[in-house]
Amino acid sequence: MVYMPKIKKIKKIKVAKPVKKAPVAAVVAPKVKPPEAVQLLRGFKDVLPVDSAYWLFIQDKLRELAISHGFEAIETPILENVNLFVRAVGKQTDIVDKEMFIFEDRGGERVALRPEGTAAIARAYITHGMLSQPQPVKLWYFGPFFRYERPQSGRLREFHQAGFEIIGDANPVLDAQLMIAAVGFFHDLGLGDITLQVNSIGCPKCREKFKEALTEYFRANRPKLCEDCKKRLLKNPLRILDCKNESCIALKPGAPQIIDWLDDDCKNHFTRVLEYLDDANVAYVLNPYLVRGLDYYTRTVFEIWPGEEDRGQNTLCGGGRFDGLMEILGGRPTPAIGMAMGIERIISRLRELAVAVPAPRKPDVFVAALGEPAKKKCLQLFEDLRHAQILVSENFSRDGLKSQLESANKFGARYTVILGQKEVSDGTIIIRDMDSGVQEVIDYTKIVGELKKKLG
Repeated sequence: MVYMPKIKKIKKIKVAKPVKKAPVAAVVAPKVKPPEAVQLLRGFKDVLPVDSAYWLFIQDKLRELAISHGFEAIETPILENVNLFVRAVGKQTDIVDKEMFIFEDRGGERVALRPEGTAAIARAYITHGMLSQPQPVKLWYFGPFFRYERPQSGRLREFHQAGFEIIGDANPVLDAQLMIAAVGFFHDLGLGDITLQVNSIGCPKCREKFKEALTEYFRANRPKLCEDCKKRLLKNPLRILDCKNESCIALKPGAPQIIDWLDDDCKNHFTRVLEYLDDANVAYVLNPYLVRGLDYYTRTVFEIWPGEEDRGQNTLCGGGRFDGLMEILGGRPTPAIGMAMGIERIISRLRELAVAVPAPRKPDVFVAALGEPAKKKCLQLFEDLRHAQILVSENFSRDGLKSQLESANKFGARYTVILGQKEVSDGTIIIRDMDSGVQEVIDYTKIVGELKKKLG
């Protein structure tokens, strides 16, 4: 008998259930806040292409004025030592007291963004020994200036001025000549509706007695003065006459007039200036309360207003004599007269009166290239035409003929020259008259001469 071992009953093995794993969370990148758009600084303005016609028009007229009157161009730095403007413009003026952009550079020097042009021109005259040149020295400039003030109509923190300075001669004929030139300039721009305001503020000797009378008058009316003018009353009462506050303006008609305090030399000088204006048939208004806002002015001062009324912040041009400025800045006694024009204000007035300004000159020829071989060849053709004094344009980034012809029409070109693969192989080029649409094929080597013949 075969023995069979007894087999124990095997218990059922429990199979562990698979552990359910938690779902893996998707990795989500933290939200990154896009950077905020950088904003234009308050009181500053972009000059866009749509405005360029006005700027180019004015600049062309300024150059004509400079050339016809013998002014040479000068450019001074935008940054100057603070003391230049403190000494030249005056500690008690609004410009120095409130409006200058002043900071300390990394070398520890206190510098300022230039708030006006005459002080820097005077500094340059002294620095470069222009006194040794034939006098008078006539200089003109164009550029940006800066004043930290509340932005408003007619006033920006960065603004542009053109200035004309005649240095080294005290003859009153120069005073009249500068004013006549300014009036003519505005007429040439199409701004005939202007008023020339003229006054004399005498020399420092004249002004001392006048200031006493002025102080006495405004002291009696002190409650009616604005807060700024109450301070000016103690420091420089002449500045009250330049205040734009309505209550202060109302006091001006009763104030003493400086014309009554001029000494004989200043009175004779001013009389001759007015005689020159009369003889030139230039209309003007004798304004006894015109003083200008800077301390360096002496004798003749003037402004050009848009229309007959004082429009406060819309004065188009201002100037006068600064016979003592060179001495203040450490130079020799040197008489001088100058004026400055506000470019943004002029443009605003041109727009206000809807004065048409010439559009930028349109190109004579547009170069159209079809395909890479043609583009390579047209790059040199473009330069050849430009060196031949032909005003030329292109749009080489476009490939199709249709889009390039659209660009030619947009630019207003008279002719389009077309170079494609066939023309490159044949050594030819196409000239298309954009008005008539007529095309002709010519030898590539004759293109410059042919275009100059067609353009006259």
